[in-house]
Amino acid sequence: MATVSIEPLTKQAFAPFGEVIETDGVTPLSINQGYASRFNDLASIDVAAEGGQTNISWFVASLRPVPIAIRLMERHPLGSQLFMPLGGADWLVVVCSDPRNAATYRAFRATGQQGVNYARNCWHHPLLVLKDASPFLVVDRKGKGDNLEEYWLDEPMQLDLKPDRHEA
Repeated sequence: MATVSIEPLTKQAFAPFGEVIETDGVTPLSINQGYASRFNDLASIDVAAEGGQTNISWFVASLRPVPIAIRLMERHPLGSQLFMPLGGADWLVVVCSDPRNAATYRAFRATGQQGVNYARNCWHHPLLVLKDASPFLVVDRKGKGDNLEEYWLDEPMQLDLKPDRHEA
């Protein structure tokens, strides 16, 4: 079984697949008479294809069995899809440029303060969390048209996840 190593999530490493959502290096605007800070333009939401609209959802993700097997990849041809963790727990992101080519797979460990915005047509694995019942804010597309394509791998791949890093 092929293994995918996990690397830290950075804007540069993730750029071919979309955007990393984080406030590091962003100068906030002072708003509400100085009682709040606003971090603008953290992502470009792309949902307008075929008359799509922005959809904001709340997901609660469950742990998967260890070792984590990668059996399915998906993409959204009509819009981007943004995931922002709300519970502060680290989580995993798996992407690839070609689901048929194991050499194109990348896995990232995101901190609990980092989100991702998968670009339109980016192949990615469904949500992978390191803490059970992890909540996420999700911004994606709603509307007519087929916005989900799935690819089931002939041979599953496995994440190189150290057991001591997986929280129950």
